[in-house]
Amino acid sequence: MAARPRMPAFESASDKDLNYAITMVETVAWLAGQPNYLDDLRDSIEALRLFESTGRPRSANVYEWLAATANYQGISDAVARNYMADHGRPRWRAVAHGVNTGSCPLLASYWHFHGCGYRKGAHRCGRPDLIAACPVPAHQFRNGNLNQLAYSLFLFIRDIADGDLVGWIDRRLGEAGIGSGDERLTRMVDAIIEPLSGVHGLSDKVLGMALSDLLVVGNARNPLWGEVGGSMIAIDTLVHNFLTRTGILKRAGANHLYGPHCYGPGGCAAVLKRLSRAIDARQFNPEFPKFFPRYIQRAIWSFCAEEGLDVCNGRRIKDSRRCANRDCRLFQACDRLAL
Repeated sequence: MAARPRMPAFESASDKDLNYAITMVETVAWLAGQPNYLDDLRDSIEALRLFESTGRPRSANVYEWLAATANYQGISDAVARNYMADHGRPRWRAVAHGVNTGSCPLLASYWHFHGCGYRKGAHRCGRPDLIAACPVPAHQFRNGNLNQLAYSLFLFIRDIADGDLVGWIDRRLGEAGIGSGDERLTRMVDAIIEPLSGVHGLSDKVLGMALSDLLVVGNARNPLWGEVGGSMIAIDTLVHNFLTRTGILKRAGANHLYGPHCYGPGGCAAVLKRLSRAIDARQFNPEFPKFFPRYIQRAIWSFCAEEGLDVCNGRRIKDSRRCANRDCRLFQACDRLAL
């Protein structure tokens, strides 16, 4: 089994290995990146009116964005989108009604709710004697974890963020962003990720996916949002496998299995952030920030995914063998390692 990386990415790598990784990733950003990414993102979020009004009404809009985005984990975007179209998506008003009228003591607060444990398939929970009248199973989400996520996130906003998630993010970033130094950006990311990771079903990956786009667009109202959102990365199997197949992880001294290690010292996220510091994203669009790991990660995902360029994935490449796709623009330069 591959050992967990213990050193920062590329710390012991040669200049040749680092330059190889930069060239591969920068090429993918040119091939699969979307220079109009920010414009499209602004249009989609503005259409949802996420930042209109203040306090609880604003939080309701942002809650529904985050909860719906989290429904895309562990399944293709098309399947998740179609399922929500057929069965509904998390709605603030419906969940608030469930919390206010439910008789289960686990709905009393964010902290109490950690004992819920609802499982849709087995129709079981932490209080089976009360499940018949519980509002949590009433929502037809794809699985029980998503039901729990909808209620846990609502309770977090009510109890931890005092009903105003946007205001809470502003305060957390403002406090963590005081000062300067290399750790400033890390402090700001941790200031919002660490508390929110206590919400049921919100892993680092899901938070990176759900929050980054929201924060990037929020730059117009608070520049700290854009700075933090642009630095956030969501590592899925496509991105991890790309970094493995191309030999980038090996050259970085960061070989590891997919999972929590991707966000650990020297993991996939650290590798991409190191490479992103060497790739000026303004070359793709002058409006982009110079350091834009989120854009680089999305370009890699698009290069690999069937919904994108459909080049580097398990359907195209047998995991146990080296890639044989000579049509790939990277083929001649790529290390083409088997998984």
